[in-house]
Order: sequence, then structure tokens, then C-alpha cells
Amino acid sequence: QVQLVESGGGLVQAGGSLRLSCAASRSILGFNIMGWYRQAPGKQRELVAEITSGGSTNYADSVKGRFTISRDNAKNSVTLQMNSLKPEDTAVYYCMRRQMGVTSWGQGTQVTVSS
Repeated sequence: QVQLVESGGGLVQAGGSLRLSCAASRSILGFNIMGWYRQAPGKQRELVAEITSGGSTNYADSVKGRFTISRDNAKNSVTLQMNSLKPEDTAVYYCMRRQMGVTSWGQGTQVTVSS
């Protein structure tokens, strides 16, 4: 099985930036999707951004123009650059990987944006 480890979360003021990284424990060949989801206390988990092994991306409307997702297939990693952060972005962010119908999740990293 694949283990995903997130890093880069923290506390930042509104308007600031953070960069999240996710590293996979094993190399997986073939088509796959990696992405970031987030969940605020008492709310449903939602998709933030995702990227295929071919480089196609998809963003939630709420983060378009502010967040950028990228990946390094050689390193089995994915990065989320978050700019112009808002208090509404406060949540636990989870790394996700899906391949051949199997979905793996990281443990999550806390992002807190103060007013």
C-alpha cells in the first residue's frame, strides 16, 4: 500500500502564503491522480485541487487564481502553493492519491489563517 505524508501547514495571516507538500512512500507506475482535499471542523471534506500523472489540473472555484497544484513524478510528490490566503481556507488539508480505483489518504496537515 502507499503511504502519503503531508508537510508545510501552519499559521499565517490573511493575505499570506503557504506551500504544502505530500510525499508518497512508494513509486506507482501508470495513470493516477493526486490531489488535495480539506476539511474544516464540523464541515464536509471538499476537493481543493487535483492533478493527473499527465499534468491535467482541476481546482475548486473557491481557490482558482490563488492556489497552484504541481507534481514531481520522479519524486512521487505533489505540492500545493497557496497564495492570498483567507480565513475561509482554515482547515486540515489531506493529500490524496487514486489509482486503479484505489484511493489513499495522508494523515493531514493543519492550515490556520488568521483575520
